Parts: sequence; structure tokens; C-alpha cells
Amino acid sequence: MTEETFDVAMIGLGYIGLPTAAVIARSGLKVRGVDVTPHVVETINAGDVHIEEKDLDALVKNVVDQGLLSASLEAPVADTYLIAVPTPFKDDHQPDIAYVLSALEMIAPRLTKGSCVILESTSPIGTTRKLAERLAQLRPDLAVPTQCDEESGGEPDIAIAYCPERVLPGKIIEELVANDRVIGGLTPACSQRAADFYRRFVDGDCLPTQAGAAEMVKLAENSFRDVNIAFANELSLIAEQMDIDVWEVIRLANRHPRVQILQPGPGVGGHCIAVDPWFLVAGSPDHARLIRTAREVNDGKAVHVAGRLKAMLDASPEAKVALLGLAFKPNIDDFRESPALQIAEQLADYGERLLVVEPFTDELPGKLRGSGAQLVSFDDAMRQAELIGVLVDHDAFKNTPPQMHSGKIVYDTRGMWAA
Repeated sequence: MTEETFDVAMIGLGYIGLPTAAVIARSGLKVRGVDVTPHVVETINAGDVHIEEKDLDALVKNVVDQGLLSASLEAPVADTYLIAVPTPFKDDHQPDIAYVLSALEMIAPRLTKGSCVILESTSPIGTTRKLAERLAQLRPDLAVPTQCDEESGGEPDIAIAYCPERVLPGKIIEELVANDRVIGGLTPACSQRAADFYRRFVDGDCLPTQAGAAEMVKLAENSFRDVNIAFANELSLIAEQMDIDVWEVIRLANRHPRVQILQPGPGVGGHCIAVDPWFLVAGSPDHARLIRTAREVNDGKAVHVAGRLKAMLDASPEAKVALLGLAFKPNIDDFRESPALQIAEQLADYGERLLVVEPFTDELPGKLRGSGAQLVSFDDAMRQAELIGVLVDHDAFKNTPPQMHSGKIVYDTRGMWAA
């Protein structure tokens, strides 16, 4: 019996992989998603989702019911392979591409002449070329782009390219289609092949470039955000020391026609902005001085906030504190690199005095589990707590009547209740 083949194989079904697979399937292509977690595979094949993202549940159910999307623990034979797996950093902030290489090793035996491999994971500069070099070792029977000179007539058997995602959690489905895509092939032909694929489901422009440039584009975008947030966070620290309302300062400064200061917070989280700048630092440590400093400022802001909350608890030994939010940004269930979670974990020793409010989880994560801290509703927390730490400005916390926090000591890191 002939083995079933697919138009697309998506390796990794997380916060980017699953929405991307579903959007591609909606365009009419037959997609097989691949993940190493049985629960994820079973959930998707049942037409359900394991992550929180606007409109994703209905989309996945629709394409699964149509037979356009399915999931498996094993890689299939496909025309196009997308890799969307984590790229964390190690304890010394050095990039770790082990998951990317593992994904390549999974698909390597399934590749055939004419296959296209596209890396979407945010990666250190040079990762796409490393994939090609590793593939040449795994499949010496296939000519990879780094071994061929197209100008002299050599044609590779496999196309390899890098195309980073550029989406905002909460708007992923919309932005996967609307946003421009930067597509860096190892050769111009690789870029063209990948661009032709993305044009099947992307309305934004598909912008070809070299693989290294595309890798750096993604890192530059997130580092730009990190540096600008660090400026806002540093302003907040200065204003706090001088007993000045930073929200008022920023509001008035932004009335200048050429000034647009971002909003400060308790730090920076998520797998992108909190991680990607370190890839540039690792690649050029002598020159990435501003980028490194921004990372240190934003990481240090979470430590500062935890210190302030500890001081509030120590000054009121009988009081309880309501910690509002654990996610890394509003209205999502993603706790990756979340400064709010890091702050709460630094307070875990206060045990039963911690009232945690996080509407996007049913149980306390990380070090909070078993600490004595309680996961409670917003209303219960506001009734019981004398101290309040605003860590995430979920919609569920906004527009609170002033009387609910009147008379309480509030440390609002998000300016949610700023006058």
C-alpha cells in the first residue's frame, strides 16, 4: 500500500506551530502536524486545542473535520516541512538549538528530491546553514544547497530557507495571513521556492533575502522592542526613587511630536523579546553592548518589583497580598519567561499570605505549587487582601470600581489604575 503523503508537515504544535498549521490547512493544503507529546496529538486529532488563542479552537475543529489537518508523533512524507520548535538559551545565555537539530533528524529520513525545508523558529544567525550542513551528513544521497553552485548549473535536491514568524499572541490567526514575511533562502532559488509556498496563504508581502539576513531581522525586531521597553522601565525606576508619577511623565512626554515612549511594566516576558536579544549578544558580545544592557535592565525590573512587594509584606506582617496576573502579557495563558510568574515565585516563601489571581489557569504553576499560596478569584482576592500587586493588566482586572481597592496599598506595575 502506498504511504500517505502530505502537502505540509509542521514539526512542533505549540503557540506558533498549531495556529500556522491550521491556517495553512484552511487554504486547502493537506497538513500533518507532528509533536513529541501524545496529549497534544490526541487533543488535535479530536478537533480540540491545548493552548489559548483567539479563534483557534473553531479553526482547528473546522480543518480537522474536513480532513485537512491531522497530528502524529512521527514525521510523514511531505512536499514542504516547517520547523517551529523552541529555541531557548542555556544558563549562560548561550543559544540552544538542540530542538531544531532534533526536528531535522526526525524529518531527514522522510525527505525526497524536491522537498522544501523551512525553519520558522527564532534562531541564532547561522542556524539555517547549520541545518544544511547537518542534513548533508544525515542524507549524503541528497544534494543540499550549500554543496551546489547554482550559477555554474548545479541544482540542489532540497530547498532550505528561514522564515520567522512575526505575530502577536491574541492576534496570531489574523497576523499569520496579514503580516509581511521575510524569507531567507540559502540560495535565491530556495527563497523563491519558500516564497511560492507562503503566498498560498499569506496576504502580506513575501520579501526574499539571504538566510543570515532573515535570521538577523527577527532578532533585530525583538531587540528593538526590548531596548525601548528597557528605556521605559528605567524611567519608572528613576521616577519611583524621586516619588514622581511615571505614567504622567510618559503621557506628557508623548505629546511631543517626535517622542513615543512605551509603557513600563514588571519586566519583559515571552519566548521572543525576553530571549532573542541574547542571541545577538552571543553572536557579537563585544558590540552588542546596548542590547545586553537592555536585557539586564528588564530582567532587573522583575527583581526590583519582587523586592518592593517583599518590603510591603514585611511592613505589614499580618496582611495578605493579591498578586494580579501570572502570564507574560494580558489575556493569554502563556507563562513562558513571564516576569509576573518570576516575581510571584520569589514571594513563594510567604505561603498562605499570597492570593494569586490568574484567570487563564486552573492551577498554580512552577514554585507556587505546594507553597501554600492560593489561586483565588479576583473578587475573593480583593476582599481578603490589604496589599495589591498589579503584575498583568488582564481585561478581567480593568475598569474596577475605585472602591474595590480604596484604602489598600497598591503597587501597580502596569499603570492599570493610573489616574
